Amino acid sequence: MANMNLKNCAVINDLSGFGRCALNVSIPVMSALGIRTLSAPTAVLSNHTAFSDYYFHDLTDGMEEYFSAWEKLSLSFDGIYTGFLGSERQVDIISSFIKHFRTSDTLLFVDPVMGDDGKLYTTYTPELVCRMRELIRGADVITPNLTEACFLADISYKHMENASDAMLFSLAKKLSSLGARRVCITGIYRKGFVYNFVYDGVSGKTFRTRSKYVGGQFCGTGDLFTSLLAGFMLRGKSFRQSVRRAARFIGKAALLSKKLGVSPTDGIAFETILHKA
Repeated sequence: MANMNLKNCAVINDLSGFGRCALNVSIPVMSALGIRTLSAPTAVLSNHTAFSDYYFHDLTDGMEEYFSAWEKLSLSFDGIYTGFLGSERQVDIISSFIKHFRTSDTLLFVDPVMGDDGKLYTTYTPELVCRMRELIRGADVITPNLTEACFLADISYKHMENASDAMLFSLAKKLSSLGARRVCITGIYRKGFVYNFVYDGVSGKTFRTRSKYVGGQFCGTGDLFTSLLAGFMLRGKSFRQSVRRAARFIGKAALLSKKLGVSPTDGIAFETILHKA
């Protein structure tokens, strides 16, 4: 469904009533970048899982009918972006969706939302980690944090906590060997800075980005980063340009959040500066 050169992106992620994360971030961010965002919720939460208490409703049972309705509308997508999954069966459903809707021109972004600080989220199982390894095969871009990268590569997180640049680039390359064309390991904290370590399997090149650490690890930062990255690439920016531009914006949003006194759990504040992305 083409419309005046407007790019379409299917975003498959959870919807949290409170908290700047997942679809609450992707829809406004990608829309502001000129991307028509079609959302498919994998789960509905009252608030995200960083809070001590939350309501969680898995939407697996309705997803096949949901996508079947899209098929009847003859929709097409320039991009497909997957995030948080609510169950193992969702991998099969989403894989079928990708197989049906993806063309040679469709960019596939996989943010393997599984955990942080060396631990899986409470809704995740080891079996779902294995299935996530299947989902990243053939992805144009994956954006795991260090925890998720370690689980995907089956490497001890403790072994990588103080990893050198060479070790982090090696980890990114290993993830690429699992089938992802480009890998960006996000949010590495070091001596007052936040780094992203990147391997572009298409060019064979590595690079890293750096921004000042302002204090506080804001929830939803990964969702914001991947939404920006996907939006920039769908607008025609190169992978390298998109990573660097997204990282710069994250730095500005983190600084703003700190100045506003936003709670890290509430999520990174981006709304008032989104026009500058």
